[in-house]
Amino acid sequence: MFLCLHNVVFDYQGGRQGQIALNWNERLRIIDSIARAIAFIHGQTPPTEKNMKMNVHGNIKSSNIMINIDLTARLSDYGFVQLADCVEDSESKERTRTNNIYCEDLSQKSDVFNFGLVLLDILAGVQDLSYINCIVKMEEKIKEGESTFFEFPVRGKERKQALKVLAIALASTNSFSETRPSIQQIMLDLSDILNSSK
Repeated sequence: MFLCLHNVVFDYQGGRQGQIALNWNERLRIIDSIARAIAFIHGQTPPTEKNMKMNVHGNIKSSNIMINIDLTARLSDYGFVQLADCVEDSESKERTRTNNIYCEDLSQKSDVFNFGLVLLDILAGVQDLSYINCIVKMEEKIKEGESTFFEFPVRGKERKQALKVLAIALASTNSFSETRPSIQQIMLDLSDILNSSK
């Protein structure tokens, strides 16, 4: 049985109506599983012609992430955005891309940006792009515990881990795509976080 991540409740006190409360370790397991799925896609052979990019998902968002009962994640809609966004002009026979609201272009860096948004949703229920700059400005207060950010109780070692995941989310959503980490770098950072929990 799969549940959509968008419908999984993250509020520890009982969550939004119809959703399930998750603790930090469960969230971390889901984050790791999503990152592994993206790394698998990004590891596919790049296209040799100007056809579909099999090494880009193109539409990573909470509503396209399915969570299994063992808290492993599966990505849905892989490649669909390329099919939907490419429209063939019958007269000129040219294919053009329409805009996707979740990314500036179809690339691995846009997948990383969207993954950063998913992380913010998992950490604090933030789904609105306009909040990213506010979070960046409040990052020090969040680190020092002066500002409530996380949607769940987290203390000690778990808080340090959650703050490291927040740092990954903010690096991933940087407005300059060239400064965003690769999914491979994110996997290394997550591996360090997971090892610190043992």
